[in-house]
Amino acid sequence: MGEMRIAIAGAGSVGRSIATELAGSGHDVLLIDRDTRAIGLDDLPQVEWLLADACELATLEDARLGDFDVVIAASSDDKVNLVVSLLAKTEFEVDRVIARINDPDNEWLFNDSWGVDLAVSPPRLIADLVEDMPEEDYPEEEGTLPPLPGAEVAESVLHAGSPFVDRAESELTEALPRGVALVAVLGPGGVRPPDPERTLSVGNTMVFLAEPDSLGPLEEVLGPVDEADPASVD
Repeated sequence: MGEMRIAIAGAGSVGRSIATELAGSGHDVLLIDRDTRAIGLDDLPQVEWLLADACELATLEDARLGDFDVVIAASSDDKVNLVVSLLAKTEFEVDRVIARINDPDNEWLFNDSWGVDLAVSPPRLIADLVEDMPEEDYPEEEGTLPPLPGAEVAESVLHAGSPFVDRAESELTEALPRGVALVAVLGPGGVRPPDPERTLSVGNTMVFLAEPDSLGPLEEVLGPVDEADPASVD
């Protein structure tokens, strides 16, 4: 697909992960954050930066937000993400607004009344939804899975008795049944995209995208999994 202009509000670990992935795919990416500590020009040379408060209308006017194809509200504060989404849709008529949900209790707010077209959590999944790649464009790798309607998000917390504790993430992905992809790992450092070399620890929450008939085999590998609302990835 062609190059898109994408603005990301929030340059924390999630925003930077999304920016890195999308810029690497050839898109024109702008990161907006008011915290100078989040700004690291050398870290993301392909990405433009705007040091400002994304909740202020003047900031978004300066960024010419109306010229962007996609706005992603990716901060760690749900209030910020809702305000950015609402301004992007109502003031700048951005075609596609994607928002990160931090607190599941707030999920009911993330809908079109707040300007949100898609509400998601894991950064890899957000990037896939922005790109909206057709299935045939996905690499033919074991375990890859496009975000098709009907796919479900499942979560599993790594318990002390799991065979994957203190093992490399790659060992987990190799053991996953067909039709299941690991999309994020939640730990003390927040939401992180998959990293085959990272060591899994007790208490990590693993987020998967799974075809419905793969949930049973996934439970056999991991133990009980929690299913999120499948509407969140439709």
